[in-house]
Amino acid sequence: MDAQRDMKPFSAIAMAGIEGGLYGANTSLTMVLPLGCGGARGLPPHLQAACALNRASSDLSEVGGDRSYHGEVLKHISAPPPCSALRTCRNFWSAEDYDAEVGLSTWQPQIADVQNRMCVHPKFLHSNATSHKWPFGAVAELLDNAVDEIQNSGATRINVDKVIDHRNGSPALLVQDDGGGMDPDSIRCCMSFGFSDKQSGSSIGQYGNGFKISTMRLGADAIVFSRSTKSGEPTQSIGLLSYTFLVETGQKDVVVPVVCCAKWWITSEICSPDKLNDSSDMFTDIGPHGTKIIVFNLWANDDGNLELDFDTNPEDIMIRDAPNPEEINNSVKRVNENHLANRLRYSLRVYTSILYLQLPEYFKIILRGKEVARHCVAADLIYPECISYRPQVCGRKEVEVLTSIGFLNGAPTISIHGFNIYHKNRLILPFHRVLSTASSKGKGVCGVLEADFIKPTHDKQDFEKSQLYQKLINRLKDMTNEYW
Repeated sequence: MDAQRDMKPFSAIAMAGIEGGLYGANTSLTMVLPLGCGGARGLPPHLQAACALNRASSDLSEVGGDRSYHGEVLKHISAPPPCSALRTCRNFWSAEDYDAEVGLSTWQPQIADVQNRMCVHPKFLHSNATSHKWPFGAVAELLDNAVDEIQNSGATRINVDKVIDHRNGSPALLVQDDGGGMDPDSIRCCMSFGFSDKQSGSSIGQYGNGFKISTMRLGADAIVFSRSTKSGEPTQSIGLLSYTFLVETGQKDVVVPVVCCAKWWITSEICSPDKLNDSSDMFTDIGPHGTKIIVFNLWANDDGNLELDFDTNPEDIMIRDAPNPEEINNSVKRVNENHLANRLRYSLRVYTSILYLQLPEYFKIILRGKEVARHCVAADLIYPECISYRPQVCGRKEVEVLTSIGFLNGAPTISIHGFNIYHKNRLILPFHRVLSTASSKGKGVCGVLEADFIKPTHDKQDFEKSQLYQKLINRLKDMTNEYW
């Protein structure tokens, strides 16, 4: 990978300039206060600059479809009120340890507001995100939203890449799709808790929580740019979810700036071109519709290094301190460690190659400039069999479940055993063992199945331990023993 692509900058993301009519009369700035807040309301003027500048995003730049920098977003920003020296802890598992009273809170909800609605404390953003133990599980949530757009709006690609915060030179994560995008109402729902307009029968996502837990698990701050025609006319919207801002200003309630603009294609009808040009740069690579998410201030591990490793492989995103199979002297151990069943734990490219059971041929997942080649685990099986299973609960038979089972190519040297269990096309449990690890029985036996009749947990890394789930696991145990 060339150095130019690796050093893509992203410039000042700003919510300021709104008060002066940056986008004209068709612009609305709203603050989402979820969970019974009574709808979106305007921010106080003195908080506009604070939310706009947001210490964490004071110098963001972005890269366009040609992988080059488009320019700064906003240049004329009012300085925010002074902030205390309180800084967000860079380690995810310690980031909730702060005292809101220590920070400088420049604005608090009116007493009447507090009495008439529930408040969501900023700590909830963090505690909510702890459901993701594994960073790649959080990345997968963002990919799911784009994959859902295949059916909803004909999306054809997802782009996952690194961008650079040239304020401090640190990497940020970019996830972008060419789906239908979000109109102003949709982006407000996206930034709120529990809202979802997805149909549970067809979409992967359905809980209305994936965006919040995934972005906050990966980094302290996330900004969304989205362009849409869903409301009948083109709109473009920006939403900023910033844990850093909430912590450093000592907020006791989650406030989320959202900027929405209609009729963006007629520049002369909105405002003077010189006011719009800079902010439009962030949308130029989106096209007529689509969504761009940038997660920045990425979390670090206990050693102070970023959890996500962008340096080891310029065409991949790795988990920091991942094992290097080439350094293993024992040839058998090296072969097993090199198998995708183990590599998917620390290589995003390997994980995404088996993340979806089926995708249209035209749909591409682009990781750091290179398309992810899809891998069919069922095609790796030798002496395969297809076994039918009809789960039954309360006297009612569910739909037929077909399981492909066989020995992995390379067995018995490859000693991996387990089932890849999908739900609605999405991998939930990769190479899940159903037999005891103490026994050599079932060694090298693997299977692939899609189990839509059981429910995944909210982080989509496991299934709810229901009666149906236990029956499935027992059936897979029997299936393995019979095949063995």
